[in-house]
Amino acid sequence: MTRSPEELCHALLAAARSAGAEAADAIVVRGDAVEIDIRGGKLEKAERAESTDLGLRVLMGQRSAIVSASDIRDETLAAMAERAVAMAREAPEDPYVGLADPADLVQGADVAALELADPAAEPDPQALQADAIAAEAAALAVDGVTQVQSAGAGYGCSTVHLAATNGFSGGYVRTSRSTSCVAIAGSGTGMERDYDGDSRTFQTDLRAPEDIGQSAGERAVARLAARKPATGSYPVLFDERIAASLIGHLLAAANGAAIARGSSWLKDSLGQQVLPETLSVIEDPFRPRISGSRPFDAEGLPTRRRAIVENGVLTGWTLDLASARKLGLRSTGNAARGVSSGPSPANWNIDLTPGTASRADLIRDMGTGLLITSMIGSTINPNTGDYSRGASGFWVEGGEIAYPVNECTIAGNLRDMLMRIIPANDARDYLSRRVPSLLIEGLTLAGN
Repeated sequence: MTRSPEELCHALLAAARSAGAEAADAIVVRGDAVEIDIRGGKLEKAERAESTDLGLRVLMGQRSAIVSASDIRDETLAAMAERAVAMAREAPEDPYVGLADPADLVQGADVAALELADPAAEPDPQALQADAIAAEAAALAVDGVTQVQSAGAGYGCSTVHLAATNGFSGGYVRTSRSTSCVAIAGSGTGMERDYDGDSRTFQTDLRAPEDIGQSAGERAVARLAARKPATGSYPVLFDERIAASLIGHLLAAANGAAIARGSSWLKDSLGQQVLPETLSVIEDPFRPRISGSRPFDAEGLPTRRRAIVENGVLTGWTLDLASARKLGLRSTGNAARGVSSGPSPANWNIDLTPGTASRADLIRDMGTGLLITSMIGSTINPNTGDYSRGASGFWVEGGEIAYPVNECTIAGNLRDMLMRIIPANDARDYLSRRVPSLLIEGLTLAGN
């Protein structure tokens, strides 16, 4: 009889105690996934993956070690524990390592309220194939599309359980359903490519594949005959598709691990203004059916809704236990981990305060400038916040989109850029990071 992830976690802890561990925690992830790819209306790839992955961390005083495996036999669990204990005895001491205080552990987490798993049955592979075919056909029906690079559909279900010798034991099931399409327009050196896709927890929430394919095709065609824009200082509008990356840089700089290392351009900014005073960044791990929701973190601590930035002011760091101890603070319940790595700070669902103007309003108001719809590469100095990225999108003249552009670079400093952002009101409610299109005046643009 196959043991559940919960049973495997407790078997790992028992093996760790038998091997001499002073304390330990374990994570087991059992997953099933189906992926279908279509090309030319025919099945190109059909994959099904089933796996059970185990991770064990043991502690010997202030020393620790982590081992992982994908074999659930008892002898493997025993060997994992023995190897981890032997490794921990030789590891350097870390004064900040350790499990959570039992008094701080989550109590009575309401997993059901988060709706992390769709109760509907796993879709039949033929249903996934039909969605991929429909997306491809819709893209090819767009005038100007010459081929579809890929069209696919997938489904995944994972069961996660964590347990520790401090008494914590908890887990949940998470599902996902997705459809995607990459379309190519033009030919030869004039080819352009763009995409669209959707991924949801519940299958009934997923956008129609025809909509996804058509959108991918229209986006690719709109990029045809792109040219380099002029060099200079211009307003830049980050499209909603990529605007979350800007807030991502802010979150990375407020990560407790970076702060503890002293390698963050925000390290001396706690309690200072980092965004316009009308804007806040709220973390909310309790949004139903959203991929970033979770009832507790990887150390068994309760997650909570909190303001990372409130009315423009940076209020705190994102902390797991180790980074909190280094900084003399308390964990914010933001530990994440995999089976082969220890806990580290990570953010859950994020909301940036939306504006009142639409994306079209911001395009009209920017006059002459750049609308960015995709970015490549990045050079970001974590200590200074200096920012440089390749970009493509559309040139705006007289408040209207004039022509597509590519092969340009935008540059600035994140501290200055974030203080000047003007948000639109077009954030998608179903994304884990709800960030609308963002307008920034006066960025350096290198083109012709």
